[in-house]
Amino acid sequence: MDIGLTVGDDLDRLAASPSRFDFCELGVGEPTLVPGEIDRGRLTDALNGRDLLVHLPYSQRLATYVPEVNDAIVGYQRRLLEAAGDLGAEKAVLHATSADRDDTEFREVAADQLRRVTDAGREAGVEVVVENVGHQHAGLQLSVLGDLARETDTPICFDLGHAYMEGDNKAIKRFLRSHGDRISHLHCHDVRRRGDTHLPVGAGEVDYGLVESELSGFDGTVALEVFTDDETLLLDSAERVAKRLGVDF
Repeated sequence: MDIGLTVGDDLDRLAASPSRFDFCELGVGEPTLVPGEIDRGRLTDALNGRDLLVHLPYSQRLATYVPEVNDAIVGYQRRLLEAAGDLGAEKAVLHATSADRDDTEFREVAADQLRRVTDAGREAGVEVVVENVGHQHAGLQLSVLGDLARETDTPICFDLGHAYMEGDNKAIKRFLRSHGDRISHLHCHDVRRRGDTHLPVGAGEVDYGLVESELSGFDGTVALEVFTDDETLLLDSAERVAKRLGVDF
């Protein structure tokens, strides 16, 4: 199991991040960091021997009501995935969003879009992992995401903080018990119900004991998504998560 760090779309932040992490998850896409335009030498130097994962554009919807727009979305994601594959990225995180998450008939469109992007990733040699963002207006609910991921054979990026914001620790437990076998990647941070998010692990209300009890033997990747550059806080968060998963860091 590898433990890494999210670094946004900033190559300088990537270069300055602690070297103890196994990988870095880099945000890609227009207008800030376009994979096909990234200086390979600069990226290699910034990674300093660590593996590369990418996060596809945060604001890009996965599914709309317009077929032509859906085709364009898949085409754009395919371009990013091909470029990410050329850079050696192993996984790409995709937000599970939809034009109308409450329209049950529209879920077939969302499923088809997810399948197409996942297939594009496979063709590019990049594992697409779909992330839960059900706490956001356009994000698919946890129950829907789990079913669509299973239906389309898409691995999951499970964000514990997002799940907590959607339905407290009970939602985390339910999802891990129902769909833990599909989780390939974790986003770990802490949150408080009052709205504080992406805190160091242990500073909020997420029950990380559930990771220990429900994900025994987890052998995927874990990314710390803590919004700080303080090395002590980042390493402490990593050590806390590693302990829950029964591994050394």
